[in-house]
Amino acid sequence: MNHVLTLTNAEIVLEDEIVRGTVRIENGRIADVASGGTTVAGAEDLDGDYLCPGLVELHTDNLEKHVQPRPKVHWPTSSALLAHDAQVVASGITTVLDAIAVGGTLSEDVRDYLVRESSEAIHSFRADGLLRADHHLHMRCEVAHKDVLTLFEPFKADPLVKLVSLMDHTPGQRQFVNLEKLRVYYKGRHHLDDAAFEQMIIDRKEAQALYSEKHRKALVEMARDAGHPIASHDDATEEHVDEAVEMGLTISEFPTTLTAARAAHAKGLRTIMGGPNVVRGGSHSGNVSAAELAEEGLLDALSSDYVPASLLHGALLLNANHGIALPRALATVTCNPADMVAMDDRGRIAEGKRADLVRFKRLPDGVPAVRRVWREGMRVL
Repeated sequence: MNHVLTLTNAEIVLEDEIVRGTVRIENGRIADVASGGTTVAGAEDLDGDYLCPGLVELHTDNLEKHVQPRPKVHWPTSSALLAHDAQVVASGITTVLDAIAVGGTLSEDVRDYLVRESSEAIHSFRADGLLRADHHLHMRCEVAHKDVLTLFEPFKADPLVKLVSLMDHTPGQRQFVNLEKLRVYYKGRHHLDDAAFEQMIIDRKEAQALYSEKHRKALVEMARDAGHPIASHDDATEEHVDEAVEMGLTISEFPTTLTAARAAHAKGLRTIMGGPNVVRGGSHSGNVSAAELAEEGLLDALSSDYVPASLLHGALLLNANHGIALPRALATVTCNPADMVAMDDRGRIAEGKRADLVRFKRLPDGVPAVRRVWREGMRVL
């Protein structure tokens, strides 16, 4: 059956400009984009709201937050996935790479068994058509975890895997150079007392010495053989970037310093920073500001990380507060992340692309109000 939808009287965000016009959709694809109105019967009038491509999220921990809403609490995975899916769509996200932790950062971490439960639920719910957004997998591999290779093995050829990242959360380096910031984070999130925190540092440094280097090399080989894009994580120095380039990585996730971000761009890596970093005006870990990177032309994409609503909000703040033209600002959450993981069928309002679309209004305080969302031409919000 031929499904046709016409959206008109919208501020359409294209790659290089914004036009007041009309978008015609046929069978889930964009058939035509034109300036001006339309006389087509049944066209949906968007009343001058913005119409942008559906957002593409490469790294969100949001599913994990729903599965483990409190320390030691394991919420039913099916319920958690449905709640997470509804939240990301309500934020304008139509394509989401759910960041599944492969190897927890504490020995008793619930993540070690959630990696299988979460991925199985995503596969099953996708097959049954129960998800509003298009869900894929981002495997966050903790290189210093003793079992990371065993945990990753079942996923190395999984077609839903669109990104593999190499993480090393050893205290005193990369994200948490400042151990006091780390203390606040872990005592708050994991309820560690001072003795447990100090023992965790000792254990993690021992694990890094035993496993990090050999696991990093093995994971790169496994991911490369399967054709997965690979990202480094929390690069802090030029040496970290050089290591990533030498291994054939293409993305630098959340560089923590201006030095690392400059080196990444100079050496051909694409960068991802956190939407919450932009919304809050800085990093919660005391690292480099995402807005500073954007102003220097060093920011390629945003990730909502731990707050789905920060993705669109962060992009709009790049425009409102940091001099980034709106089409370029929105590219950080649409076409740029899509291109980074070879999903070039989406992320643009252009003929032939997927009709993943978001209607939103900018409120007086700059916050976006998402009013409608379509995935492949079908309304999901």
